[in-house]
Amino acid sequence: MASLAELRTERLRKLALWREHGAEAYPVSAQQDFSLTQVLSDFTKLSKRKKALTVAGRVRAIRGQGSILFLDLDDGTEKLQLVAKSDEMDAKLFELFRDVIDVGDFIEASGSLFITKREEKSLAVKTWRLLGKSLRPLPDKWHGLQDVEERFRRRYLDIMMSPPVRTKLETRSRLITAIRKFFNQHGYLEVETPILQALAGGATARPFVTHHEALDTDFNLRIAQELYLKKLLVGGLNRVYEIGRIFRNEGIDTTHNPEFTMLESQEAYADATSQREFVEKLFKYLVKAIFGTDTLEYNNEKINFAPKFSVVGFFDLLKRYALIPDPANATRRELELKASQLGVAVEPSEATEKIMDNIYKKVCRPKLLQPTFIIDYPVGFNPFAKRKADDPRFIDRFQLVIVGLEMVNAFSELNDPVEQAERYREQDQKREGGEGEISPSDQDYLEAMEYGMPPNGGIGIGIDRLAMLFTDTSNIKEVIFFPTLKPKNEK
Repeated sequence: MASLAELRTERLRKLALWREHGAEAYPVSAQQDFSLTQVLSDFTKLSKRKKALTVAGRVRAIRGQGSILFLDLDDGTEKLQLVAKSDEMDAKLFELFRDVIDVGDFIEASGSLFITKREEKSLAVKTWRLLGKSLRPLPDKWHGLQDVEERFRRRYLDIMMSPPVRTKLETRSRLITAIRKFFNQHGYLEVETPILQALAGGATARPFVTHHEALDTDFNLRIAQELYLKKLLVGGLNRVYEIGRIFRNEGIDTTHNPEFTMLESQEAYADATSQREFVEKLFKYLVKAIFGTDTLEYNNEKINFAPKFSVVGFFDLLKRYALIPDPANATRRELELKASQLGVAVEPSEATEKIMDNIYKKVCRPKLLQPTFIIDYPVGFNPFAKRKADDPRFIDRFQLVIVGLEMVNAFSELNDPVEQAERYREQDQKREGGEGEISPSDQDYLEAMEYGMPPNGGIGIGIDRLAMLFTDTSNIKEVIFFPTLKPKNEK
């Protein structure tokens, strides 16, 4: 088998051959009368037209030899067979057709439509020209994309060669379109907030740090949109949302990518209860919009969105699955012992809430397959959530878990600046104690709150995990167009 270098050299030779003919190999414009989808759907009508039909696309296969050649042309919407015969084309043009074109090239072809003896819809080529010469062979003609990391690294080839990959990424795009439609129909205004932030707040995560040369100042890539969205509520915008990129300097695994897409929304005069109803309506709507039914399949499990979503308390899950008899009063020592029994690592700097959360993620969350709202979290779990009116030990927060994946995090937002300042002080103490993921106090946000913030409810939805659910995918990289990878060390 020829090496890649040899194949590339041969294609460069063919490129020179075409240019010797006096033609441009990468012309400025191209003609395409119809997409190939339109050609095939209106084939009978278009085959009767007297004027030549011009199509364009990438050559995906070449068959035949001598006086007749068959090509499969793909324009990204559909495939069409091209048939070139030496006695139906200018002799020099046919010779170039035979000697120049490779699989992977982009061409423009004109001719008439007909159906072959094998009843395949085709185009009889009369004239053609090169639109773009491919200098490298496509994977199926070289070595294929067998290596998983190479698939992600050369995602453009992965999409081209694997229809299921393309379908997954198209489903992701359709999901985002449907989400926007739902929020817009419910009176939300889509906004944009800064990615470069002096303080990265609104979540518990390590930020990426960058430097702005003109200002000679370090900035953080945002870890959440939340605080800026709530500032807009202070300004009088009652319903706002943003779908945007978030950056967290954390590990990479099957459900985490350092750069990911998050939807965050804030609604004035809402609380966790009303937002929970809103989220349930949203998910029922999305399943219907994408699949036309109330169910989807994930890992051979049928997930049913028709019934009312289940609701369970956080401590109840720890009792049921982690067998912690009294989570509300468990000591750190007791939690460390339980974590050790369950194979959950504990760092010396971690607070009891962090240990509980890690236990929950290891043994409780994987058990939740059907849509389940988790409520009643201890106050220490979030510095921006209001306490519950009937039990101030807990915050008015919920998460939605489906197939063991956290899909939604939402709560009644704290709008008391005095209590927010106190919560910040508690967080600062944890940060000083060694918890590196805790964000520092944001005095600018506190100042905005002191001008008066309406009671409100906030929602956060990870788009990538949502796409995983809707495409029956277990690896988050599969649903991100260009996932984060370690740079390849090439000379």
